[in-house]
Amino acid sequence: MQNELMSQWKEIEFSTWKRREYFYYFTKMNPTAYSVTVQIEVTKLYSFIKKQNWHFFPSYLFIVTRLLTEYPEFKVGKVEDKLVEYEILHPSYSLFHEEDHSISMMWTTFQSNFSDFYQSYLNDKEDYQDKYGAVVKKQPAPANTYMIGMIPWLEFTNYTPLPLEGLSSFFPVIQGGKMSEKNGKRYLPISFTIHHAVADGYHVSKFFNELQEAFNEPQKWLVKE
Repeated sequence: MQNELMSQWKEIEFSTWKRREYFYYFTKMNPTAYSVTVQIEVTKLYSFIKKQNWHFFPSYLFIVTRLLTEYPEFKVGKVEDKLVEYEILHPSYSLFHEEDHSISMMWTTFQSNFSDFYQSYLNDKEDYQDKYGAVVKKQPAPANTYMIGMIPWLEFTNYTPLPLEGLSSFFPVIQGGKMSEKNGKRYLPISFTIHHAVADGYHVSKFFNELQEAFNEPQKWLVKE
C-alpha cells in the first residue's frame, strides 16, 4: 500500500497554533458546531460522468475528498492526547441494500489517482453489497475517516446531523441530497457540518466556492489513466 494511503499525521504545536484561542473557546467555553447547506450546480459534472458511463457517487466522493485534503482546518484530529493534522482523509459512507432498505457503514481508502480510487470503490461495493449489518467491512476504518453520504430520494434545503453527545471528531460531515433540475441546469444540495473549534464560515465558504469550480471542470479532476 502506498504511503499516501496510510494514516499519516503531524502533531499540532498548540502553543503556536493560530487557532489555539478559538479552539479553547469553542471546545471549553462555548462548544459549538454549525451546518451549512448549499445548492451546488452539477450540470457539467453530471453530463461529463454520464458521457463516460461512470457512476456519479464515487466521482462525487473523489472530488470532495481530494479537495478536503487541501484544507488543514478540515483534517484536525486527536491521537491519544495529541492534537494532530492528518495528511489525508478517507471517505466513510453508507452502503444501501435495495432488498431490505437497510444500510451498512462502509469506507474506501482514498487514493489521489482517480482510476485507482474509482476501482477500489467498485471493489468494496461488490465485496460487501450482499452482506448485511451496521458494519460489514472486516478491516477497521482508519482514524482519519470522515463521514460523507447522499440521500438521493430527498431534495432538502437543510440537513443537520445532531449527535446526542458532543462532537468527538473535528472532521466535517458532508451529506448530499436529491438532484433537481431548474431552467435546464442540475443542482445538488450539499450539507457541510463542522466543529467551530477548527474552522470558521470563511473556510467553509471557500471550500464550497472551490467545489463549485471543480464541478464546473470535471475533466481536470476525474482523469482515468
